[in-house]
Amino acid sequence: MMENKTLNVVLLGFAFMLIFTAFQTCTMVEKTVLEGTGVDGYVSLAILYAVFAASNWAAPSIISVTGPKYAMVFGGVVYCIFIGLFLKPSTYSIYGGSAVLGIAAAVLWTAQGSYLTINSDSETISRNSGIFWALLQCSLLFGNLYAYFKFHGEIHIDDSSRNTLFTVLLVTCCVGLLLLLLLRNRRGIDNEDLLSINATRPVPNRPMQALKRSLELLRTREMLFLSVCFAYTGLELTFFSGVYGTSVGHTLQFGESAKQLLGLSGVFIGIGEILGGATFGLFGKRTNRYGRDPIVMFGCVIHMICFFLIYINLPGESPLQDTQALSVITPPNLYLAIVCSFLLGLGDSSFNTQIYSILGMMFPEDSAPAFALFKFVQSLAAAAAFYYSGFLYLPVQLVILVIMAILGTFHYYKVRNALDLTRGYALLSKY
Repeated sequence: MMENKTLNVVLLGFAFMLIFTAFQTCTMVEKTVLEGTGVDGYVSLAILYAVFAASNWAAPSIISVTGPKYAMVFGGVVYCIFIGLFLKPSTYSIYGGSAVLGIAAAVLWTAQGSYLTINSDSETISRNSGIFWALLQCSLLFGNLYAYFKFHGEIHIDDSSRNTLFTVLLVTCCVGLLLLLLLRNRRGIDNEDLLSINATRPVPNRPMQALKRSLELLRTREMLFLSVCFAYTGLELTFFSGVYGTSVGHTLQFGESAKQLLGLSGVFIGIGEILGGATFGLFGKRTNRYGRDPIVMFGCVIHMICFFLIYINLPGESPLQDTQALSVITPPNLYLAIVCSFLLGLGDSSFNTQIYSILGMMFPEDSAPAFALFKFVQSLAAAAAFYYSGFLYLPVQLVILVIMAILGTFHYYKVRNALDLTRGYALLSKY
């Protein structure tokens, strides 16, 4: 029989899977489905991630007062409202909703980390984070698979198709919210043994202490170096969650299946994420036998190959508008586009699973502020990327990604080398 703590983690994973089935499908098709409504999907997402970044400073303090369960419920309610706005979108509702969702997202993700910590110890944290990651990334499969069949043969997405899609997504998000309500509040009795990938247990009635600790961590050498890697994950998050699918859908050389490929691209990104999460999370003790450095390098190399293939396969103006322009490969190869989707997800999981792990190993006592800083830098970079995605051609965006991938990997290695001289390295190598 499954123990209560493991059951809580599984229930948490299913709740997030359903909520983010709705949200991640929304972000991947937002730019395309809002065309003709006067709302720019890239601007909406830029607002969301900018507010998300700023709100991460307040999130640990909020969680210290409300506790993780009810903070997640609040976040889930806002996600449902945001999805519902797409049934009748307007400039003010979508942009305003994006700002409010940015606040809710910061609270939701910090609370998720805290709840995962409460239900884990030093022996189960790697397994539990792997379970959560794999379930979460399943969210990329179901909604996008539905969108793939829904948009079959459509050159332009009309109001009827959009409303049907977002009605299904809204119902899915609401079911996820109900699962959050079923979570049990629990405080661990083995606090000394708790070890988290991204959060620490909340300290009741001491919100200012959490904010102060976040500022202190930001000034550390290790966190400053890791911030370069955090920023890269934000840029590539923007690219795979919003830009790449839009670029594929805008490439009219794919014929009548162009819009349909929006969903299929998301499905294969999800498959890459799940495979990476399972390999580097659930089976972490085996894959980490030679340390985490090869995993991060693997992710960097995979993304380099992927960016080159995207450059030769898609037209330069494809992130911005429908285009009949030719790419280096003439005509663009549909199968290569799907392979690139898979590689984007696989590389992303390589970076993120190792970032979560190294934060937990380095900051076991301050993982909530550490995670908030990770989300702050990541979200700030994502907001900047969504902003420039509205006017930069694809080759320029790919060059930015290549440069930041190299810098992020290099600075990750600098932190790991510094850990060689500390007790933290011995703890990190154990896992």
